[in-house]
Amino acid sequence: MRLFLIALFLLSTCYAKAQMASVTSNDSIAYYLDLARFNISTNSYRTALDNTQKAIDFAKIRRDKSAEAKATLALGVLYLELKKFDDADQLLNRSITLYKTLPPSSELAYAYYNLGLANIEEEDFIRAESNFDRAGEIYKAINIPDAIELLDLQRGIIYFAHGKIKQATGIFQTLASSKSDTSDEIRSEALYYMGRIEAANYRNNMALNFMNRALARVNPKTQIELRSDIYRSLSEIYEKLGGVEQSYSYLKQHLTLRDSIRSATMQKLGADDYADFKESERLKTIEQLNQSNRQQQRAGKFAKLISILGIALISILSLLCLSLYKNNIIRTQSNLLLKEKNRELQVAKDKAEKASKARSEFLSTVSHELRTPLNAINGITHLLLQEEPKESQLNYLQSLKFSGDYLLTFINEILEINRIESNAVQVEHINFNLKALLTNIQNSLKEQANKNNNRYTIEIDEKIPNLLVGDPTKLSQIFLNLINNALKFTKNGDVKVIARHKVTEDKNTTIHFEVVDTGIGIPEDKLDAVFDSFSQGSIEINRKYGGTGLGLNIVKKLIGLLGGQIKLESKIGKGSTFSFDLTFQISMAEQTDIHSDYDETVFINKKVLLIEDNKINQMITKKMLENKQMLCDIIDNGEDAIEAVKNNYYDLVLMDVHLPGINGTTATQIIRTFDTTTRIIALTAISLNENRESLLSFGMNDVLTKPFDPEDFYRIIAENI
Repeated sequence: MRLFLIALFLLSTCYAKAQMASVTSNDSIAYYLDLARFNISTNSYRTALDNTQKAIDFAKIRRDKSAEAKATLALGVLYLELKKFDDADQLLNRSITLYKTLPPSSELAYAYYNLGLANIEEEDFIRAESNFDRAGEIYKAINIPDAIELLDLQRGIIYFAHGKIKQATGIFQTLASSKSDTSDEIRSEALYYMGRIEAANYRNNMALNFMNRALARVNPKTQIELRSDIYRSLSEIYEKLGGVEQSYSYLKQHLTLRDSIRSATMQKLGADDYADFKESERLKTIEQLNQSNRQQQRAGKFAKLISILGIALISILSLLCLSLYKNNIIRTQSNLLLKEKNRELQVAKDKAEKASKARSEFLSTVSHELRTPLNAINGITHLLLQEEPKESQLNYLQSLKFSGDYLLTFINEILEINRIESNAVQVEHINFNLKALLTNIQNSLKEQANKNNNRYTIEIDEKIPNLLVGDPTKLSQIFLNLINNALKFTKNGDVKVIARHKVTEDKNTTIHFEVVDTGIGIPEDKLDAVFDSFSQGSIEINRKYGGTGLGLNIVKKLIGLLGGQIKLESKIGKGSTFSFDLTFQISMAEQTDIHSDYDETVFINKKVLLIEDNKINQMITKKMLENKQMLCDIIDNGEDAIEAVKNNYYDLVLMDVHLPGINGTTATQIIRTFDTTTRIIALTAISLNENRESLLSFGMNDVLTKPFDPEDFYRIIAENI
């Protein structure tokens, strides 16, 4: 699209050679610009640069700012087409400065637009968006609505590059459905980016649809680069879908077009041509200076005083040159020293990054591997507690359950920190009810509050909208950590959760949250340290109250991910207050009640296939299923699991992700080729690089994380049967 716009500007008024012959004035500005356009049409870009520069020089001699602005804009756009983005940026800014002295025009808007394109190529998206906004204001003022769609397309591309997918999607959808005269080429590029968004969200069939629609609307003459990009994207999508032949075919077409584009670009202007042009301009500047010096010397013949002043001036300039020469030597030596130091810093940075990555991978692997034996400990403990143990055994089992839950919490917190530090955590944007979320947390922590005889209350501002758009899972993690701490360090006191409306602007609302307790408090010199990993107020507090020292570190990082900053106020013996502000979108959806209760009769006589290679986990999971009167078949590998599903009927399949031979994700993909209805739930000791979304993309319907929480285990099974 960018090449199309550049060519549209430069070639729209191109004349043939015969027309140029009739031009009477060889020195006219229009003549040189027309000649430059003709040179471009014949791929004589070196000559086009010369003629455009001549037009600028002649405009300066004539002191015609309008003509100089026009010629400077033409040279800037020519540099942009030749991918000389630094030169393009400089020339376009100079053109804009000249046009600002004249009445607003489409040429000024077009200069801003091309400067925005140069900024995108330089990956300076903030400047690009600012320049597109200025161009849009001018186009609206002079009533050129067709240009607005071009600007909207570039804004969409900027949002896409910034990761603002929702805003980008809105723009591309509007452009894809446009019916204006210039919309075909705009629509094709909008459809292409919608396809890329769908592919990034693992919706490959939707992505394929958009890419094919984009390909159908591509202009084969002016959108060659876009067509090449579409072929490459189609190849990647078919590769994900298993279409090897289609993937190879589109990849081959992409490579052919890419090579032809590169060849055409190289033919426009060689490196020597560009260097020659810049050198000729430098020599021209020097010649102008020499001519000026000669004029000064001639003038010096008529006045001795002028000669003396000239000699003095030359002497001063010589001293300045000598000083500049020495400074240049010093600067060169300093630059060499700085480069050496930068290399040393880069080596140190690489080593630090490798060490951090190794630490994260080690902790992730250890956390992941501990889950399998921990599943056996928690599972067997749960089964024993269900079998009415003796009173003398009950204390031992409850202690074992407490220890298992504590260890699981510790492992989860280590994994959560590693996921955040490795940028493996993505913020969701879904509808949720804040009041219901805080009420559910209050109900789940009633027993914890009663244990220390605390009064636990929530206070929610009525001005807060019922439905918000945000990440309720991470918000729950934040409040669970803060409230658990408050209840643990408070006895016979009060714990209050406050949600207060702060400000509403457009479709966004900012809410101020506080978690207030009347507990033991935190020393002033420890207020910052409590947010560090494995840190608590003191060793005595750790021994008395327990805990991992990771909760507040996770809270700080999660609040940062959501766009807020946590604050802490505390006094010894009087309590603590944790506060933070978060901004949410106001949801326009209608509120619906969600009930998570289930009827246990749904389990009776349901046939379940369990694919699990660990014998202890087989025994525990089978027993938990049979306790609810379900029938269970067990298979320990992916190959046999595929045959079992193919030849038998099952109400549900529990598929372990990590299996010998064919793993669980591959087995699920194969099953989905002949069975799309049987519900499959993934069983995984989820690691740093795994997430729910990636597992669901393989065809699984839900995910159960080891070690199983019995309530979650039965609830998820009930939802899927």
